[in-house]
Amino acid sequence: MPTPSVLDGLTVLDLSQGAAGPTAAMVLGDYGAEVIKVDPPEGEWGRRLGPPFLGEDAAAYLGMNRNKRSIAVNLKSPEGPGIVRMLAARADVVLESFRPGVMDRLGIGYEALRQERAGLVYCAITAFGQDGPWRDKPGVDGIVQAMSGLMSVTGEPQGQPVKVGVPAADMVAAMTAVQGILLALLHRAATGRGQRVDVSLLQSLLFFQTVPWSMYLASGKSPGRMGSAAPYSAPNEVYPTQDGFVMVAAYWPDRWARLTRLLEVPELATDPRFRDVAGRVQNRPALFAELSERFRTRTTAAWVEILEREDILCAQVMDYQSLAGMENVMNPGRFPQLTHPVLGAVPGVAVPALLGEAPARPSRPAPLVGEHSAELLRELGFAQAEIERLFTTGAVKGSAGRGTQTQSVS
Repeated sequence: MPTPSVLDGLTVLDLSQGAAGPTAAMVLGDYGAEVIKVDPPEGEWGRRLGPPFLGEDAAAYLGMNRNKRSIAVNLKSPEGPGIVRMLAARADVVLESFRPGVMDRLGIGYEALRQERAGLVYCAITAFGQDGPWRDKPGVDGIVQAMSGLMSVTGEPQGQPVKVGVPAADMVAAMTAVQGILLALLHRAATGRGQRVDVSLLQSLLFFQTVPWSMYLASGKSPGRMGSAAPYSAPNEVYPTQDGFVMVAAYWPDRWARLTRLLEVPELATDPRFRDVAGRVQNRPALFAELSERFRTRTTAAWVEILEREDILCAQVMDYQSLAGMENVMNPGRFPQLTHPVLGAVPGVAVPALLGEAPARPSRPAPLVGEHSAELLRELGFAQAEIERLFTTGAVKGSAGRGTQTQSVS
């Protein structure tokens, strides 16, 4: 008999779209929560985050929405909000990512839902928070990266600001939402009371930048863009080799001395410019020029072997294709595969926290739009005739399970 997952028995109602909210709900589902995804009739906009697409849905959507059942509800229909209220009355957690005030106007905001479910944990994810001058400003990952200062510290010194190569605001907000929800559930276990949890992409990225923000708050000096280097240590960046790039972190005194010997430039260890970390940071361009000349004399693999032998932290700069060829990376524990009703085996990325006593268990692929609409309506107590009427009026939509959006209630 399998060990119970840590969130077994918990129900999450996921009304979010895009990346942050859906990913947060997926993580909760991986740890055992029953997640019900409320799609609009056309499917949430995250389904169109492509290319690439697998079937009708974006590969990115499939990667962020496993372990969920989908009911497609038209929230603008007379019956739509009522169906959501019925679902929320049975839920422990409601997760949404609408602009501030939208859920309230629909009659399904926190104040309305808590009347029927006092212990409800209600998590709202927004771009810029529930108050302040940016409250109603629309924002997605790139916009928030720009406005959070992150792009000002990302890129080459003489280049233009660039985004982090992944949706950092969304992913950090997703994990922040998971943390906030779990903390609220712990509080509920102790007090019996639910509460509202607000997560903004902006605040999530500000916290993500704790190190450079702490430096700025102390010095009043913006760190600026430094490529792969760090504003607090050197050498600690990528160097070009004969056939690629190697990342080297050798800023501790003993490692710095060993590195200069290995590179056959021991005089740099006593050079006044490079004698300590502060000097090396201040004179980083000159240091980079000196070290790059030496690193270009050998291949990346040769340098990794030499440096690792002397306990100097280093790594080949790898791309996804390189990683995909490594068995220790591409194993089922890190990239679990689930069987999709249309696409067959679909891989995903595992959650990173490995619980020995209550492990995560990805068990269900991302749902088709409204794949479980009829099933969920029956669980709410709707009679067959009423289900048929809801499908006919368009208040609810379902999927036949073959990638087409038909009104199946079987």
